[in-house]
Amino acid sequence: MLRIGNASGFYGDRFDALREMLTGGPLDVLTGDYLAELTMLILGRDRLKDPRLGYAKTFLRQLEEGLGLARERGVRIVANAGGLNPAGLAAAVRELAERVGVPVRVAHVEGDDLAARFPDALAAHAYLGGGGIAACLRAGADVVVTGRVTDAALVTGPAQWHFGWTQDDHDALAGAVVAGHVLECGTQATGGNYSFFTGHDVRRPGFPVAELYEDGSAVITKHDGTGGVVDVGTVTAQLLYETGGARYAGPDVTARLDSVRLTQDGPDRVRIEGVRGEAPPPTLKAGLSRIGGWRNEVVFVLTGLDVDAKAELVRGQVEDAFARAKSRPEEVRWELARTDHADADTEETASALLRLVVRDRDGDAVGRAVSGAAIELALGSYPGFHVTAPPGKGTPYGVFEAAYVDAGSVEHVAVLPDGARVPVPGAARTRPLEPVPQPGLPEPLPAGPTRRAPLGLVAGARSGDKGGDANLGVWVRTDEAWRWLAHELTVDRFRALLPETAGLDVVRHVLPNLRALNFTVEGLLGEGVAAQARFDPQAKGLGEWLRARHIDIPEVLL
Repeated sequence: MLRIGNASGFYGDRFDALREMLTGGPLDVLTGDYLAELTMLILGRDRLKDPRLGYAKTFLRQLEEGLGLARERGVRIVANAGGLNPAGLAAAVRELAERVGVPVRVAHVEGDDLAARFPDALAAHAYLGGGGIAACLRAGADVVVTGRVTDAALVTGPAQWHFGWTQDDHDALAGAVVAGHVLECGTQATGGNYSFFTGHDVRRPGFPVAELYEDGSAVITKHDGTGGVVDVGTVTAQLLYETGGARYAGPDVTARLDSVRLTQDGPDRVRIEGVRGEAPPPTLKAGLSRIGGWRNEVVFVLTGLDVDAKAELVRGQVEDAFARAKSRPEEVRWELARTDHADADTEETASALLRLVVRDRDGDAVGRAVSGAAIELALGSYPGFHVTAPPGKGTPYGVFEAAYVDAGSVEHVAVLPDGARVPVPGAARTRPLEPVPQPGLPEPLPAGPTRRAPLGLVAGARSGDKGGDANLGVWVRTDEAWRWLAHELTVDRFRALLPETAGLDVVRHVLPNLRALNFTVEGLLGEGVAAQARFDPQAKGLGEWLRARHIDIPEVLL
């Protein structure tokens, strides 16, 4: 058995998690996921200021104490904290090891940087698999840092090293991908961001551990005595997060999510088995981050009576100011959030928020022109005029785009502890991605009395972002509820419940083994999280909005 833990789900996650994981129980490998689409843009801007940067600096600070602990316990550390500069981070880890007096062998993985192919991008990186990590571990590395690998590669790499799997061990690799996907977001697998959180103490959930076996099966658990919970629901929620259909493609293997079987294996233990794998596609996904333009924002506070009339007045005044100055930004968005309550006993709960967001390729167009149009109204607009914060000069925003490149054209390289550079071969066999035919639905629940109630009384959900698209997974906990959900929550019903999706392409995927539906909403998030085109730019709350919508639910389920 290979015990793999996770100590980071994003750049900025709980700082002391690395120490907690090293001291909380047995581990063979400790991973850390520091990269997301937005993070690559942040690191790209860091590197513009200082070419020596471009990596997750907090990882180094965590290692100041963690390096000695890992060495004492024989735990290998594998992290993608290298970001845009894995060689720079590897050098910094060696300097740190010398300073703290802990002898460790450090290796890193290169080849993901595609800047030469996409010169107009601030950052352009292919998603590599776990082969480079495996090569570094085989060479005796104690610490392996990478750039843009897939999140699951942090698990498939150590698994390939430990079990000696070949590229054709598709089922085993697919099992590792599924385990890696569960681990990658840290405490989301142990009760964090969980729809049914009220049934557990999740104030400080522990980070997850996967006990991985040679056949690719795994048990998801956590260190004894840590907070949170691991059950079929928490693991199901994470499996649905930022995935889509039955085929979950990656550079190592395409995992079949419709083959996954989950069973409770004891308190805080969930067994994953039955995962089938297929040859990976012939292309690699690449993420491109660019500076998209400039944005500015003003939030007007509308208190008390006549909220709609106040909003109409200030909107008209600002638009008139734009017209007079002939300086209307390319994109102007207004959103009125009715957070106000009648006869409220505090001023804040008596107030609504009117949000103005402007964007333009020219920074001047969203700067003084906007702040002047808004603030010059202070004494001549609606009664009680004020804003949450004075508007500034405007800030640059980023956009994310996915591209695909031939896998054979990417030079995946493992840089070993002795400095040797070892090419990592691509997959020997590939298989173009094809959609999986939708499975048959279960027999519908017999007709009976219903009650109008929130969907979330019977269904959990988790949502997130992939570029400009939103993903929303919905699942239920009993076969009886599945017989109802599979027929009830159609694409048309989904659009009706979430009107913001009405004009967009919505794709529904059916996953019977998980009693789940996974929806992809194309274009809901504009050009990605960094563009901040929407109130919730990463669609984190989209699933909870769906659960809060009222629907006719069979009383037998309530």
